[in-house]
Amino acid sequence: MDYKIVEIKEDILAENELKAQELRKELKDKHIYFINVMASPGSGKTTLLVNLINKLKNKYRIGVMEADIDSDVDAERISQLTGAKSIQIHTGGACHLTSQMSKDSIEAFGVDELDLVFLENVGNLVCPAEFDTGSNINMMLLSVPEGDDKPLKYPLMFQVSNIAVISKLDVAPIFDFDVDRCKKNIKMRNPNAEIFEVSALNDIGVDKLATYIDKLIKEAF
Repeated sequence: MDYKIVEIKEDILAENELKAQELRKELKDKHIYFINVMASPGSGKTTLLVNLINKLKNKYRIGVMEADIDSDVDAERISQLTGAKSIQIHTGGACHLTSQMSKDSIEAFGVDELDLVFLENVGNLVCPAEFDTGSNINMMLLSVPEGDDKPLKYPLMFQVSNIAVISKLDVAPIFDFDVDRCKKNIKMRNPNAEIFEVSALNDIGVDKLATYIDKLIKEAF
């Protein structure tokens, strides 16, 4: 009996990449910078975004798309604490966003009056890394309580991320977390990753990250 192997996943990813490129061009033509934020649940994504937005909102008109399987807690929090335009995306059980889902969400959101859009992707270190959302860059968070070995266990997440944020730095003394070892592990997966050490709660390192994002936006346009 003859067998034929059909690379379904490869075809899906190729189609997703094509749509991602189209979305990037559309947003570039509108001078909109798009950042995809990925991390585990509880890593501090929303807390960091609140701090970042409050540092950047005097320079840029900012919008945030919050992706979750359910609930609108994060979108409400962003709106209340920053005044930024926000929308909640319910993924219907999906553990990630594709470029088409990003495009549909952006069109529903309405971004023509914005300069900078953050997507807070669904919380996990696996699925979101596989799908290009059409963003300009990927920013991931690794929180101290998760351990400094995560770049070894979840390589793709670190390979596709332009920015790696070590978050919740304030609790490092409580955990067996070696910052230098973590940075070494990140660089092993992605030598080009920009690494930032941050405690969003205590406003440590967030200014440096905000300055870097400001630089990226200016270079893009």
